[in-house]
Amino acid sequence: MKLYTFDPAPNPKRLADFMAYKGIAIATTQIDMMAGEQLGDDYLKINPAGTVPALVLDDGTVLTEVIGICCYLEALYPEKPLLGTTALEKALVISWSHKLFAMIMIAVADTLRNRSPSFANRALPGPLDVPQIEALVERGKLRLNYAWPEIEKALAGRDWLAGENISQADIDLAACVGFAGWVKSAPGEDFPNTLAHSARVQAALAQS
Repeated sequence: MKLYTFDPAPNPKRLADFMAYKGIAIATTQIDMMAGEQLGDDYLKINPAGTVPALVLDDGTVLTEVIGICCYLEALYPEKPLLGTTALEKALVISWSHKLFAMIMIAVADTLRNRSPSFANRALPGPLDVPQIEALVERGKLRLNYAWPEIEKALAGRDWLAGENISQADIDLAACVGFAGWVKSAPGEDFPNTLAHSARVQAALAQS
């Protein structure tokens, strides 16, 4: 297997933390998104979508979605499970991962990509030229203002989102909090449950 990624980006971070917690080491090539390498001919031959991460399997199959890569690696490396151990936990982890991506990750991405000059005509990831839409910046902020109180309520009285142990849902939420900081919309002291949760995730990763 070979992994193509860019460690500073939020989606690659979700996968990097998953792998670090489980102690998975894979030959890795960094694709410098700041230099536009993800849109270069060499990388587009690997992943025509022009996104990272991408995991190339030994048979040539290319996995390009974080949750799909995690599911594959979890099956190969089941120790220290991060995708749940019971039917309910597995359902909750996947549900939370999808919810966080749709509710927070996309909202932050919309805010960032539709206002930053560096994303001019690059409002969506991938090779397609997409113009920025200023209204999506405000919509992204509106969605985040709704999302953080919902997360705060969901964490009331619990350490983890999907069961009694850390899971990929928790790693995803911590990544969302960090990514929101890029647009100065991360939860502050008014969200103690969320901040405490991020601290627990970081502590768990540090001990792995």
